[in-house]
Amino acid sequence: MTQLPRVPLSVLDIAPVRKGLTPAHSLRETIDLARRVEELGYHRYWLAEHHNSPTVASCAPAVLIGQIASVTSAIRVGSGGVMLPNHSPLIVAEQFGTLAAIHPGRIDLGIGRAPGTDPKTAQWLRRSAASMAPDEFPRQLTELLRYFIGPADDEPIPPVTAIPALGNPVPVWILGSGASSAALAASFGLPYAFAHHFGAHMTVPAMRLYRESFQPSAILDKPYAIVAAMVIAGKSDEHASWLAGPVGVGALDVTNDRHLPYCTNEEAAAYTFSAKDKEFVSGYLDSQIIGGPDTVRRKTADLLAASQADELMAITITYDHEDRVRSYELFAEAVAVSSPAGAQAG
Repeated sequence: MTQLPRVPLSVLDIAPVRKGLTPAHSLRETIDLARRVEELGYHRYWLAEHHNSPTVASCAPAVLIGQIASVTSAIRVGSGGVMLPNHSPLIVAEQFGTLAAIHPGRIDLGIGRAPGTDPKTAQWLRRSAASMAPDEFPRQLTELLRYFIGPADDEPIPPVTAIPALGNPVPVWILGSGASSAALAASFGLPYAFAHHFGAHMTVPAMRLYRESFQPSAILDKPYAIVAAMVIAGKSDEHASWLAGPVGVGALDVTNDRHLPYCTNEEAAAYTFSAKDKEFVSGYLDSQIIGGPDTVRRKTADLLAASQADELMAITITYDHEDRVRSYELFAEAVAVSSPAGAQAG
């Protein structure tokens, strides 16, 4: 039997919207899923930030985090992530400081630099059509951290305090899918989360760069990294392939700039793919953790060995909610990973 390292197992959720169902329905299912994966022993539950996408209902992670933390008791809850260029660092610090004050020791703040949307919506979010300067995101990140931990000894006291962020620090993570995010996380001495589910070709080099470049900080003394992958576990490889059909069509839609609610399994099975489209979808699905128990275990072992990740985060999208819950059950059973309370990065 394939041997797996003992790493925490976590969840990334976008509150996927499916054809014929409403975003409100998806958000209610997100709350239900969080309760149920906590019972399965998952370590943390993160919510994404996307805007103006008919396929995603998770556009306000701070609101969802508060709701989920209130209906669970032990699982860590956080953002995967907050797209910092869309927000004032002060507001983000106030929101997450408030969450940490209400739910001490359970809140994570994952930060990303992409807009999480199309260029026009990004302009509306930022109230500007100007592009970000190369050093703007590091400046925003530095400002955000200072609201939680205060200024360095050689820095002036800022004129504004983020109440109640100061005194209620949360673990801040850098999210990304390429080398620049890995280098930034390493230079700041912060934990890192890599999006294998849409950057599989960069997983190994980015994770290697993060570990080799890591600079210890007052926040973290050694590197700690999550790898997030699409995971769909079924009773067999054939069953998992059937469940993954809507994800394959959805991935193809995104590459063609179509943003449609996830289709049914039957519609995915009847979809007419060109040879090029079929090659793309097969390549995407093959790079993720999709299959029956033996295949899931093998692919998980391969990804953990290649990436050297300290933690594995699963994003699971199926048309039927109960299939999604069952996939998380089968995944936990197949890989038998642990969720140690003492994981360094929280």
